[in-house]
Amino acid sequence: MKRYIVYIKSVFLLAIVVFLYGFGAERNSLKLVKKPIVEFSNGANLFLSHEMVNKLLIQINGEVVNQPKSLINLHELENVVFQNPLVEEVKVFMTINGDIKVVIKQRTPIARVNTGSEVYYIDKLGVKMPLSKNYSARVLLVSGSILEEDITSIYSLVKKINEDAFLSDLVVGVRKNSKSDYVLQTRKYDQHIQIGKIEKLNIKFKKLEAFYNEVIQSNEVKKYKTINLKFSNQVVCTKN
Repeated sequence: MKRYIVYIKSVFLLAIVVFLYGFGAERNSLKLVKKPIVEFSNGANLFLSHEMVNKLLIQINGEVVNQPKSLINLHELENVVFQNPLVEEVKVFMTINGDIKVVIKQRTPIARVNTGSEVYYIDKLGVKMPLSKNYSARVLLVSGSILEEDITSIYSLVKKINEDAFLSDLVVGVRKNSKSDYVLQTRKYDQHIQIGKIEKLNIKFKKLEAFYNEVIQSNEVKKYKTINLKFSNQVVCTKN
């Protein structure tokens, strides 16, 4: 008999819990959305603005403020924001207070490419990234007749330059010439460094650093206009 009473109590308590949960969930779903909160996880809103993100949020169901929470599809909102080419990652969720919170990680450009007919960024993942009206990043400039198939090679070159203290301090731009060879433009001495194809970069840049160490010590660095690294065992220079 006692077991039967315990069983009845357990079923009764379970029913109460289910009822309260369902009642709470129903009331919660009827609550209205208060406001969207946009947060940029990698610093200030540079390429995107809060207004731009808010416009993306209303593309599906219109204005989200004062809508019942049950009508808001967070997954769809997340997909809409993620489609923006300036966004690398995004998370959209509802807070306890009834706000829609959008946490965005923007793409990080490492080079600005000017092909003559198109201008765009290459980001830190090697992906094309459009320019923004809100902000212009100070990154390495790459110019010339750049094709889509060149992006992977250019990305490896720019990444190599940015990760090397000597090169990042020296190089201000990259130009692809008519022979599909690449030329580096220096920041300090207004020199052109011919590297040829984007290959064997470690060898070429070791030769370049050794050359600069030698001519700087001899105080002759300003005498040279072009530095050619295309040959295997030597550095060929042209004086002013």
